Amino acid sequence: MMVWLMNELREYFPPLRVFRYVSFRVIAAMLTALVISFVLHPWFIRRLQSRQIGQVIRDDGPEGHFSKAGTPTMGGSLVVFSLVVPTILWAEPTNLYVWAALTVTVAYAVVGFVDDYLKLRYKNSKGLSEKGKLLCQFGISALVVFALFREEAGFDRTLYLPFVSAEKFALELPLWLFIPFTLVAIVGYSNAVNLTDGLDGLAIGPVMVAALTFLILAYSAGTVLQLPTTLPDGSTGYHAFNIAEYLRLPFVPGAQELAVFAAAIIGAGIGFLWFNTFPAQVFMGDVGSLALGGAIGMLAVLTKNELLSLIICGLFVIEALSVVIQRYSFRWTGKRVFKMAPIHHHFEKLGWQEPKIVVRFWVVSVMLALIALASLKVR
Repeated sequence: MMVWLMNELREYFPPLRVFRYVSFRVIAAMLTALVISFVLHPWFIRRLQSRQIGQVIRDDGPEGHFSKAGTPTMGGSLVVFSLVVPTILWAEPTNLYVWAALTVTVAYAVVGFVDDYLKLRYKNSKGLSEKGKLLCQFGISALVVFALFREEAGFDRTLYLPFVSAEKFALELPLWLFIPFTLVAIVGYSNAVNLTDGLDGLAIGPVMVAALTFLILAYSAGTVLQLPTTLPDGSTGYHAFNIAEYLRLPFVPGAQELAVFAAAIIGAGIGFLWFNTFPAQVFMGDVGSLALGGAIGMLAVLTKNELLSLIICGLFVIEALSVVIQRYSFRWTGKRVFKMAPIHHHFEKLGWQEPKIVVRFWVVSVMLALIALASLKVR
């Protein structure tokens, strides 16, 4: 919206040309999201408290969590609002990738809202059934992905290996295989973030780390810089510098606008973390965790980093795998691998304090993100 408005006005006021640059709009989106989050959160928390919208704790959860019962929840709805508004304001309004990411994020937030509402309504931690939740998530993702392929006939169906140049290895999948793979990635990350959201500040930290990593990758994948150069006749001109080509990444025209979306996630996340850090004044709820996980999944797919995302989002992958391993180990052998799943509860049962678990998990997420970014040079 702001891009369109400033394009109309820049003829009359040349300094407005700065709005053309993605780098400027990334900073603007992050700051806008941060301001919205900081300004609205105190009011929002009071509203949740006045309506007695408090967290319902699992009966079989760690004993230390029982004291958290009644803490305001569904704070993720404000996180989603804080990232959607700046994205609409600062991203290119005609960019299909941005609208695809926003659609999944908002739709998943609606699913999470219904899940949270049912938990509060019936005073238990079950909410939507597992099958019902997955059906909604796959249905939403399928509609968006099919719409994306319909509008973008040239949408890349190729998988690229981390640490390997796009020129050396590229596996193009048939449409009937690529679409299910894409849907599993989006839905998988959504539920992985949801499973990680079990301690104060645990999920939002790695979400911001992943968003920052995808911000760099999105900007690199879609940006062509016009750099000044000296022409053979001695005059000054410009030449196109393709960042993706230089880094040997898949070039995705338009992906640079997703950097604005990722920046809004970071800004909204910082604002939320201020109130969610231990001891939390507000919880994210499924409305936030499902939406943010879906957003991360869309960033992975749209920037063509589906396989690299397994490293970037490695912490979420570990959390999800711990649940799968625990479930099937108990079903098949009658024994549990972990004291409790997801794995952060296992460390609680070992006697680790909550802040120690959260900070150490953040450290792991940062290390994984740095490994992923190192792949840009190794290629």
